[in-house]
Amino acid sequence: MIRFDTDPSRYHHWKLACDGPLATLTLDIDEDKGIAPGYKLKLNSYDLGVDIELHDAVNRIRFEHPEVKAVIVTSGKSRMFCSGANIYMLGLSTHAWKVNFCKFTNETRNGLEDSSAHSGLKFLAALNGTTAGGGYELALACDEIAMTDDRSSTVSLPEVPLLGVLPGTGGLTRIVDKRKVRRDLADVFCTTAEGVRADRAREWKLVDHIFKPQQFTEGVKARALELARQSDRPGGAGVALTPLKSLLVDLSVDEQARTATITVNGPTREQIALRRSAEWYPLQLARELDDTILNLRHNHLEVGVWILKTRGTVQEVLDLDRLIAELQPDWFVRETVGYLRRTLARLDVSSRSMIAVVEPGSCFAGTLAELLLAADRSYMLDAAEGPTIALSPLNFGAYPMVSGETRVSARYCGEAPDLPRGTPMEAKTAKRLGLVTFAPDDLDWDEEVRIAIEERVALSPDALTGMEASLRFSGRENMLTRVFGRLSAWQNWIFIRPNAVGEQGALKVYGTGSKAKFNWERI
Repeated sequence: MIRFDTDPSRYHHWKLACDGPLATLTLDIDEDKGIAPGYKLKLNSYDLGVDIELHDAVNRIRFEHPEVKAVIVTSGKSRMFCSGANIYMLGLSTHAWKVNFCKFTNETRNGLEDSSAHSGLKFLAALNGTTAGGGYELALACDEIAMTDDRSSTVSLPEVPLLGVLPGTGGLTRIVDKRKVRRDLADVFCTTAEGVRADRAREWKLVDHIFKPQQFTEGVKARALELARQSDRPGGAGVALTPLKSLLVDLSVDEQARTATITVNGPTREQIALRRSAEWYPLQLARELDDTILNLRHNHLEVGVWILKTRGTVQEVLDLDRLIAELQPDWFVRETVGYLRRTLARLDVSSRSMIAVVEPGSCFAGTLAELLLAADRSYMLDAAEGPTIALSPLNFGAYPMVSGETRVSARYCGEAPDLPRGTPMEAKTAKRLGLVTFAPDDLDWDEEVRIAIEERVALSPDALTGMEASLRFSGRENMLTRVFGRLSAWQNWIFIRPNAVGEQGALKVYGTGSKAKFNWERI
């Protein structure tokens, strides 16, 4: 059972230190503390457990240290920043483990960019030694990259030449989309196992700054302070992320039926008022829902259909949204909205079918209507005393998908009609406006919902994953849709090909002294 809630007292691999406007996250891997048996995390390589700690550490900076404006990400090892994902862990892992690991790692790195764009928290990668694979991909997610010029340290993405796989956490995409490395140079870089040293790395735009070893610490601090000056984070007292409690999200898993029911309890009148604590409703919701999604993804692999429900009062959700909208300039509210945004984005890239069920007592309104909009299809009871749904201004910009598009816009392929805001809508109106898929009456309700779920469960999970990923994002691509769509799809395919994971595949024979044997067909 993989658990995603942790705290600094349980870290094995990261050290967090704060000093005024700067925080330093130091990667200092305990090679004997892998999350699974069978491998050692040598050369500051990482596995899922390392990224679980990083996810937690960044959240603590966001909420507990509002005085921090820039984060330095560096290594505690001499002459080694990070050698990337542990190769032996990948070789031992199941296909599902590898894919889920890459997805969570992607989301954690995307979160750095999200905080830089929306919360004013800047990141500087301080590469104080050799940086390879996923280690360089972590650096690519930062705003700037500084590298030591010690004549031996290199940056590299060696996955293609060494392992027969791809840099799975955005490396291929970020070097061209984000850093604007010329395509021919990117081709050379990604097929050169030994990587490139500091001078060439800066010339090719793979890093921003290089410093001689004796100037490295001073140079990094100066750049971090310059990034901090670009931040509008206010300082002041932080909010402790206390141990997670299951208060708002109820999860029921039926392993035999291969379904999970996620029921979100809406806010009570008492929970609406702003509370600067981890128990404030929106923050508590974000943390619980985040944990629930990750739990289902990693620990319930055959549960392919998620049934999304809510329970509460539509008006109270709308009142909460009104308060959030009014207080968004407040740093704590802004960070809470960011946590919700990143958590909801996990739904869009989860390889699970999602069906929203709107029944009496539901409160799919405003922020909670994002669950309805994220679903692949929805059913709403049409009855005299039936449920209502409602949209709020937050549905039109506060919680964009990774594509940058709102779920309202994506639902209508960019051609959304004029939709009411703050007005509860019954089933007929919601169906007419296209906000729900079906609106059965009392006589057909139970049977239609049951058949829809049973039919979905019976379909090929592989075909559904590909179909859903294709349909959920409409319109133009951006860097992150390319990471989660094109790059992830290719990596998923490569991870099942014998050239990578067969008995004589590159990933399997790495480190054994044997040479990989490839099937030379280009497919």
